[in-house]
Amino acid sequence: MEHYWNLYAELPTLMQIFWGCALISTIIMVIQFILSLCGMGDVDMDVDMSAGDGLDAATGMDLFSIKNVVIFFVGFGWAGISFREIIPQDGLLILAALVCGCFFVASFIMIFKQLMKFEGNGAVNMSEAVGKKAEVYLRIPAKRNGKGKVQVSLNGVAREYDAVTNDDEMIPSGKIVDIIGSTGGGALLVTARLS
Repeated sequence: MEHYWNLYAELPTLMQIFWGCALISTIIMVIQFILSLCGMGDVDMDVDMSAGDGLDAATGMDLFSIKNVVIFFVGFGWAGISFREIIPQDGLLILAALVCGCFFVASFIMIFKQLMKFEGNGAVNMSEAVGKKAEVYLRIPAKRNGKGKVQVSLNGVAREYDAVTNDDEMIPSGKIVDIIGSTGGGALLVTARLS
């Protein structure tokens, strides 16, 4: 270990900064990744710019979060190390490292926004079922004398709901019915008359 510390101490100051940023931020990023796999990765401290006009308004993601700062320093540090042989001037090397750090953050935000499109809570508003056809799963007693069950496809997912009817006759299992409304008790109001 002492050998590596001596190698680090012999580096020019700028390269020590790049190596320090790269190694420390990479270790923090790996820890964040492991914590997120364990379900603890949602903990993040953010800088609040002001109410409503923060830099994250367009993305839905905070620009100055701990994760983004860490990602910036990963890009900054490793770019500075990688470009040292290509860009010998310190000023240009720092500029290139800054650009790479910003590119890393922008890439992460774009990827995060794309992934957030896949997020959904699966909640369905029962009013979305009105006007659709459903199949009776458990018979529905006539004139709201009890509840049956229907299966309906909403947003590409088959769902099962309690159902009642105002029809004069019981609706048997397997019958296709029309959903004409919903009750206050969380059941759908169906009829076999329109089908």
